[in-house]
Amino acid sequence: MTLPYIHLSLADRREIARMHAAEVPIRVIAERLQRHRSTIYREIKRNWVHDEEPLYRGYFHVAADMQARARRQSLSKLSRKPVLAVYVMDRLKAGWSPEQIAGRLRTSGAPERLSHETIYRFVYSPQGQKLGLYQDLPLARRRRRARYQRKPRGLFIPAGNTIEQRPAEIADRTSFGHWEGDLMMFRKDLGKHNLTSLIERQSRYTILTRNPDRNSTGVMTGVIEKLKVLPETARLSITFDRGTEFAYYPLLKQQLGMDSYFCKAQAPWQKGSVENTNGRVRRYLSRDTAIAALPEQALLEICDRLNSTPRKCLGYRTPQEVLMSSLDPRLPGLCNPDQLRPGSP
Repeated sequence: MTLPYIHLSLADRREIARMHAAEVPIRVIAERLQRHRSTIYREIKRNWVHDEEPLYRGYFHVAADMQARARRQSLSKLSRKPVLAVYVMDRLKAGWSPEQIAGRLRTSGAPERLSHETIYRFVYSPQGQKLGLYQDLPLARRRRRARYQRKPRGLFIPAGNTIEQRPAEIADRTSFGHWEGDLMMFRKDLGKHNLTSLIERQSRYTILTRNPDRNSTGVMTGVIEKLKVLPETARLSITFDRGTEFAYYPLLKQQLGMDSYFCKAQAPWQKGSVENTNGRVRRYLSRDTAIAALPEQALLEICDRLNSTPRKCLGYRTPQEVLMSSLDPRLPGLCNPDQLRPGSP
């Protein structure tokens, strides 16, 4: 018989704490409280207090109840505020990740703030499941991965290349020639091919280049080939995440004189321009696309569409218009926009 789900009360948690301290098996605790054993496992794991001092480490019913209430309140915030919920759903539809949405709310001075965990819980709540919100996530998982699987990982970055060291004029977009880069992945069973997306932060100009695999040497060579046609003043720096495909970033300094900066682990909103652009590209290239077989003309048309679309953030100018207005025509080696297109030498 399936037991109906009812939130654990403070009294329930007191019993769990008492029996757990007495080393009563989880199965027995579940039977006595008439709960599924997975509920007890999850309750103890989620609300376990971690501390260096053994005396303060463990499951404590009052602390557990406070943590659980705080989680429910943050989740219900979106249920209580329909305007905020609509904003979150609109951003998800536009290809933004929960981290980007939370980060933008925080940095834009919006009166309402959310954590990315709250947004994820909303997406995977019964209401979110009914609306199919998980389909708008970057990885479109029907079920969220277990928390222990979501550990920060990636390159070790020298202190001088962290995003905290990036000059202010790059962060506020007052300086031209600063790029963001990311790798767009597709289904593994369709091959190893992927795309590098490059976005100039001020103009939002987009370049896409195809890679045969994730090997860092090949990825960085593709970036260099695309950016070397620009004058030096138009390729000053680039910001990446900590993926191993960018491990050979020193090549950019050696061959192009470009500085490289890296976001914090699991902080993709720190390169929000390229993340946003990836969402736009996904409208045309889903993860089911066989990139290896995609005609160059198709890739070219996507870039043209993105770069010729007026953007509100640019005063309704297009990225290509802003890019060309920022380039000094008197500079030697001025590129033709066609040289930046996919497939160009």
